[in-house]
Amino acid sequence: MSESKEYIPANVWQWEEKDGGKFGNINRPISGPTHEKKLPTGKHPFQLYSLATPNGVKVTVMLEELLALGIKDAEYDAHIIDIMEGDQFGSGFVAVNPNSKIPALMDHSTPTPVRLFESGSILLHLADKFNAFIPKTSAERTECLNWLFWQMGSAPYLGGGFGHFYNYAPIKIEYCIDRFTMEVKRQLDVLDKQLAKNKFICGDEYSIADIAIWPWYGALALGTLYDAAEFLEVHTYEHVTRWAKEVGSRPAVQRGRMVNRAWGDPSEQLHERHDASDFDTQTQDKIGDNKAS
Repeated sequence: MSESKEYIPANVWQWEEKDGGKFGNINRPISGPTHEKKLPTGKHPFQLYSLATPNGVKVTVMLEELLALGIKDAEYDAHIIDIMEGDQFGSGFVAVNPNSKIPALMDHSTPTPVRLFESGSILLHLADKFNAFIPKTSAERTECLNWLFWQMGSAPYLGGGFGHFYNYAPIKIEYCIDRFTMEVKRQLDVLDKQLAKNKFICGDEYSIADIAIWPWYGALALGTLYDAAEFLEVHTYEHVTRWAKEVGSRPAVQRGRMVNRAWGDPSEQLHERHDASDFDTQTQDKIGDNKAS
C-alpha cells in the first residue's frame, strides 16, 4: 500500500483554480455577480428561479400542494437556473438572492414585491400567506418549525458532506466518507424514531416540515439520491421508508419534483412551468422526442 502524503495547511489559505470535482468550475471564495443578466418575468404572482435539486423541489412541491387545495393565488412561473452554467451569478439572480443559491422567489402579490431566498424561508412565507400546511396552535406550530429548522441545519451534512465526498469529490477520502456516513445514518435514525410515533413528521397532519424533509431524506430512502441506498442500508429505517413512499405518492409531490428538472427520464422533466397544462403538453412532447431519437 502506497503512503499518502499528509496535507499540511499553509499559514494563509490561497485560492487556486484546480480540480474541485463536479462543481469545481463554479465554486469561488467571493460573492456577487459575474455577468449582467436580467431575469425573465412571467404572468403569475410568484416568479420562481430554481432547479430541481432537493432544495428546489421543496418550493415547487409547496406551490403545487397549494394549487391542489384550490388556492388560485398560488399560481407561479418557474424559470430554470442552470447552476452548472453559472446562471446563479447573473446580476438579476444575485439581486434576488445575494447568496447565489437556488431557489429564489419573487412575490409580486403585494404592492411592493418581496424577494425570498433560502428554501425554509420560502416555505414559511407561503405557509403563513395562505394559512396552509402549518399548524394553527402555538405549540404545534413551534414543533413544526423545530423540524423545518432541523432540516435546514442537517441537510448540509447530507448534501455538502456525505453527498459531496461519496458522489462528487474527485478522489475518495475514507475519513470524510466515514465521518459523514455516520452523521447521515444518525439523522436517519432521528427521523425513523420520530416517524415511528407519527404518520407525518409532526403528527397526523402533513406540513411544511414534510415538504422540506422529503426531497432530501425521502429521496434518499427511495434510492433516488446519490445512488447510496444500499451503502447506507436505508431499508433498515422502516418508518422513514413508509413515510417516504406515502409522501412520494401525492400527486402534487409528483408534479413538484418534475418542475425545473432537466435530467433523467424525459417523462419526468418539465424544464419550465408557466401553466398547469404544461405538465401535459411539455411532458408528452418530451416523451415523443425521446421515442423518435
